[in-house]
Amino acid sequence: MADDDSPWARFKRSPFFPAAVIVLIISAGAGLFAGSYTYAFANPTPRRIPVAVVSTDQGAAPPRRFVAGMEKVLDASLRLHREPGYGRARWAVEEQQVFGVLRTRGRGVELGLSSAAGAGVAQVLASAGTTVGRAVGVPVAVTDLKPLQPGDPRGLAVFYISLAAVIMGFLGAVQLSVNAAALNPAERIAFTAAYAMLGAFVIAAIVDWGLGALDLPFAGSWAILALTMFTSGMVFSMFNVLFGRWALIPTWGLMVLLGNPSSGGAVSWPLLPSPLGTVGRWLPPGASVNAQHTAVYFGGHQHAFPFLVLAGWSLVSVGVFWTWRHRHPGGRPGRATPAS
Repeated sequence: MADDDSPWARFKRSPFFPAAVIVLIISAGAGLFAGSYTYAFANPTPRRIPVAVVSTDQGAAPPRRFVAGMEKVLDASLRLHREPGYGRARWAVEEQQVFGVLRTRGRGVELGLSSAAGAGVAQVLASAGTTVGRAVGVPVAVTDLKPLQPGDPRGLAVFYISLAAVIMGFLGAVQLSVNAAALNPAERIAFTAAYAMLGAFVIAAIVDWGLGALDLPFAGSWAILALTMFTSGMVFSMFNVLFGRWALIPTWGLMVLLGNPSSGGAVSWPLLPSPLGTVGRWLPPGASVNAQHTAVYFGGHQHAFPFLVLAGWSLVSVGVFWTWRHRHPGGRPGRATPAS
């Protein structure tokens, strides 16, 4: 029997082959999806929490037995930053360099937290601080230096709007490929930018004006969401020219399986497993969460890094898509763009 007439060859030519591949991929993907989110979120554990320690005018540091007790309770995960004054420590909070400020107050200590920097981290520090204070006999006053907005009591709203931008960004590109296949490459990029701008506006308007969940710096939040949606859409388009009809698999893996759990939006990076906390900042979901979080809660202290990450992914994705645009399944006959 000829090779091309074998049962395996007939099976590969039949519609049952891609269907069987999809069964295997979905099964594996379901396990990876559950595993990645469980690994990141199920048991947040403090690993490295930067805290500023301030000396008073008299030069006295917070009681050493309290600091030692905190390190013991938190399994030595505190990273102490010695600061010469309270003003410098507050600046470090605004810069998100530290998640709390510890200073002597009278016969006890004051533990200033930053819920806006990470609600989970603030909860861990507050719980450990009161427990240790009672154990070592040091009065502890816990304050919140940067509280969350009333409509966002758990600090998850930024994660949700960033998640919406990431997922709708690449789903929009999927729909363009399926339902607007006749678009040429430049037109596809233009329509990706169009739905990114409009979709980002709708997200921000609903969350701020409609629900009142967040008081957004509207123009800045809109721009971050739009850049996120565009980046996500172009990542799919890049994979589309590289992997064809299977492009959704690497997109989903990068953006959802790896990117969202490691973004620091649902669980702050000091509570994430170390590899996720490191990798997440270099991926579009993490960059989006970081930029949006700073815009909402730490205005005036925005960093360039998350924008550079988003811009870098956008430029690389657009560049790869444009270079291999001749491999894209879409376009109109007679007007296809020649390969570079």
